Amino acid sequence: MKYRMIAVMILLTVWILNAQPVEEMRAVWLTNVDSYVLASDDNITEAMEYLASININVVFPVVYNKGYTLYPSAIMDSLFGHATLPDPAFQNRDYLEKLVTEAHRVGIEVIPWFEFGFSSSYSLNGGHIIEKFPDWACKNRSGNLVVKNGFDWLSGINTEVQDYMLSLIMEVIDNYDVDGVQGDDRLPAMPVEGGYEEFTVELYKSEHGGAEPPVSYNDAGWKTWRAGKLNEYFARVRDLVKSRSENLILSVAPSPYYWGYGEYLQDSKNWVIDEIVDNIIPQLYQYDLGSYNYALNTTLNDVGQYNPEIFFAGVLMNVGTYLIDKNLMGQMMSANRDNNVNGESFFFYEGLRKNNNDLGDHLGEYFYRDPAVLPWRGGNTWRPAAAIKNEDGPETVITGNWETYPMQGYEGAVLRTGETAGYASAEYYFDVEHEAWYDLFSFRTPNTPWTDNAHFVLYSGDDSTEVYVDQSVLNVKGWHKVGQVYLTAETHKVVKLDNKGLADGKYVVADAMMLMINRRLSPGVIVSVEDEPVEEVIPAGYSLEQNYPNPFNPETTIRFSIDKTSHCRISVSDLLGREVKVIYDDWRPAGNGEVSFNANTLSSGVYFYTLEAGEVTITKKMILLR
Repeated sequence: MKYRMIAVMILLTVWILNAQPVEEMRAVWLTNVDSYVLASDDNITEAMEYLASININVVFPVVYNKGYTLYPSAIMDSLFGHATLPDPAFQNRDYLEKLVTEAHRVGIEVIPWFEFGFSSSYSLNGGHIIEKFPDWACKNRSGNLVVKNGFDWLSGINTEVQDYMLSLIMEVIDNYDVDGVQGDDRLPAMPVEGGYEEFTVELYKSEHGGAEPPVSYNDAGWKTWRAGKLNEYFARVRDLVKSRSENLILSVAPSPYYWGYGEYLQDSKNWVIDEIVDNIIPQLYQYDLGSYNYALNTTLNDVGQYNPEIFFAGVLMNVGTYLIDKNLMGQMMSANRDNNVNGESFFFYEGLRKNNNDLGDHLGEYFYRDPAVLPWRGGNTWRPAAAIKNEDGPETVITGNWETYPMQGYEGAVLRTGETAGYASAEYYFDVEHEAWYDLFSFRTPNTPWTDNAHFVLYSGDDSTEVYVDQSVLNVKGWHKVGQVYLTAETHKVVKLDNKGLADGKYVVADAMMLMINRRLSPGVIVSVEDEPVEEVIPAGYSLEQNYPNPFNPETTIRFSIDKTSHCRISVSDLLGREVKVIYDDWRPAGNGEVSFNANTLSSGVYFYTLEAGEVTITKKMILLR
């Protein structure tokens, strides 16, 4: 036992010293219900920057709700005469394109979520889908439309329904640079009461010598057969998704197996066993720790044991007036880690931002303090943060007559030129780390006097391409794609903007340019994560050393130094951010100091100790190991 404890201590010490990159999923669902995050481009930009600041690394945005897409869909237009959800916030704009750009800009993966799945509508007698395609309806033994918990259902076994949903999934994959797709408790699913519609009955009869389906919808064989058809469909979804790219993730967030199979024929256990899904995030939506632990442990035993590495937890953060207590959230997350569950997804985004970002800031300060790479990316970064060069930066060469114009651009004002007699240009240089195809974006700040014919030259290898951009369109703001370039790993002039063809009375505007790896064209480029931890910038003369010993039990020593006489405070906090001890709180002269900390009243775990001296704050981790 003694030698085992020593080995554990050595491993923990190595972990602390090396600070290897954490592999965790840190996700959040983005909804259009009780949330405005997707309703405007500005909201999306601000949200992605905030999520990146607290080290969220994947978002699941809703793209299908109440039988409508939230993105402009040619399929929906051809079938029903409308291209998107009848909500003004999603009319005449493509929120998904904006979200993909802004999320990838800050290194966040995007996996669209088909929320309604095989449900056609909510308490609308099937809504517009069943009105047009009545044969798609899921029927119960009495021949009535299946309505469960308010949701109207399509037949998930009907091949026309399956093809309809699959066409939407592939439309998103083919039209957007997403990182995967996600189903949930309605995709694939069928209420256990259903399956008595004509299509399913005839299919069953054809496979059972003409015998009718059992009268009892809870008949074990009947359940197995229907669940198997849903499994076959999900395998087909996987095959088509992977036909586009093996790097696309098929994610699913089902009901817990112990309830989802019996009520909705969701055979999530076999989705994992048969390697249909790349990750599974059961909705462990509970309001107290005891119920959460039951749901977590039972679902781990039912499903997670077959491939623990792809198992994550769905945590209920906010719904209606309910907002999770900070301590309860921490206890649930600790339960996840205690069970080797390396990450969670929170339902839903608004919970992070309520009460002045209280829960989100808490996650970023404690549980998600250090950045993490996604477990399914092999320890690498699939979406590295974009490289951005400003028009007035040192890597931009300005030629000719430009003036600073006091209009807010990406950072500060913009440059503009109305020069038509002489030549004016802005050339942007980038230090390229990886040989790959890149997408090039310009930051747009539209205004009526701006030209509708701005001339860009894109340099790709030995070739160049001319692109003309309308800078005057008032509703086209922020980052917009200019084109694609192939670049080797060195410093390149990537793009030039000039006044070629500029009309009298108009202006060419120069603002920031951005490069992002194009993962469709360069899927094999490996972006490794640095092994060394990011160093804090600490003023000279101040330091906080690693406590010794560490791990410790129950006493440890903390050494520090301060550059000038000041009020000095050293405190200890737990993983939930609760201060558990103030070790020192007094004025002291400049120089070195040392304090002892006795943790005889605390339980084993990770703690933070913080030095506050004047305006300087330094924090480090330590481990109490009993």
